[in-house]
Amino acid sequence: MIKVENLHRHFGGFRAVDGSSLEIREGSITGLVGPNGAGKTTLFNVIAGVLPPTSGRVTMAGIDITGMPPHALFHKGLLRTFQIAHEFGSMSVRENLMMVPGGQTGEVLWNTWFGRKRIADEERVLQAKADEVLEFLTIDHLRDEKAGNLSGGQKKLLELGRTMMVDARIVFLDEVGAGVNRTLLNTIGDAIIRLNRERGYTFCMIEHDMEFIGRLCDPVIVMAEGKVLAQGTIEEIKANEQVIEAYLGTGLKNKGAA
Repeated sequence: MIKVENLHRHFGGFRAVDGSSLEIREGSITGLVGPNGAGKTTLFNVIAGVLPPTSGRVTMAGIDITGMPPHALFHKGLLRTFQIAHEFGSMSVRENLMMVPGGQTGEVLWNTWFGRKRIADEERVLQAKADEVLEFLTIDHLRDEKAGNLSGGQKKLLELGRTMMVDARIVFLDEVGAGVNRTLLNTIGDAIIRLNRERGYTFCMIEHDMEFIGRLCDPVIVMAEGKVLAQGTIEEIKANEQVIEAYLGTGLKNKGAA
């Protein structure tokens, strides 16, 4: 689905991404782990068009998407979420979802005067879709709640729901578990697995919770100092001496996790 070749992203003399190459297999849930400052989020930002690369190449299904802006990638089915959720706080949960699909009739001023019936018809369809998404995520009881009132975990579920309002092919999740309690994290994990198995979503996720990564992800890619350090199953990653030294810490081996 995604192929990254010798990707660089520099900020002055600092090489946040320093010659990384990797592949994200279609239909997989790929984990991306590494210490803070390893370049993971910068890599996501370059792939998703938020930042242009200094050099290197990114392809999606064999098509060069290097430097393509986020809105163009959105229409190709490449979406990303953020570590800090970006909801419209004063709008309801349902309204947040209904806003996602592009090209809505009501976006054109002329149509608000002369296309009211078409706008109303579209809104009925979008509302039904939003309600189906909320039921899938088990937060349909919050449909009329203002999004700004949600807990951190509920906002992460809402972010995931926004990807379901369009025909997503691959979703990049940036620390979906950050600040989320274990119960809601399990709910998020269940939703990701179902989207992958039942609807064919491909995922790539940055995460520091190795238990969560181990439950969902195969393969797992490890980054350190802007480079890809290792790749494999969670068991292989935990047993990799370079990974233990660079990221997981020697204490992990002593606890028998290696």
